[in-house]
Amino acid sequence: MNRLEQYIKSNRDAFEMEPPDGHFNRFNEKLENKVRGKKIFMFPQVLKIASVIVLIIMSSLWTYEKIFLNKNFEGLSLSDISPEYKEVEQFFVYEVNLKYKQINKTKLFYDSTQKLIVIQELSEMDSIYNCMKKDLKTNPDDERVINAMIEHYQLKLEIMNNILEQLQQINNKQTDHENTEI
Repeated sequence: MNRLEQYIKSNRDAFEMEPPDGHFNRFNEKLENKVRGKKIFMFPQVLKIASVIVLIIMSSLWTYEKIFLNKNFEGLSLSDISPEYKEVEQFFVYEVNLKYKQINKTKLFYDSTQKLIVIQELSEMDSIYNCMKKDLKTNPDDERVINAMIEHYQLKLEIMNNILEQLQQINNKQTDHENTEI
């Protein structure tokens, strides 16, 4: 810094020199001419507006699809095919609902998280069944889809029975273990 300080001190007169007369007026005129002649394009603002419009359109389409189209495309159930299948479906729906109630009422789970996981897994099975209902709507005469739906109910009941049996076995073992300790 010493050399810089020496240079400034030796050339002090050059640094304190005033610009020539009219310099500020000429500078202001040039600045005003540049601002007047230049068209200002606000690309960031246009981009923000376009993104908001795209978001509104996308959310409107999503809402339309979820609310209006899903109501029209729920699918067919077994009861819509024939009276025999209606009886089969009623039986399975009754049994599944009965097992749901038993699972919800049971206090044999270790904690509420375990119970929640079981309920979520069973709900995922329901979503699979809903897909089958949509398949049945597109192919109402396809025996494979009908059989798959019936097998789905049978499998779901079997799984629910297994869950209840295992919970009961665990509870019995704990009770036996507590009785032997006493």
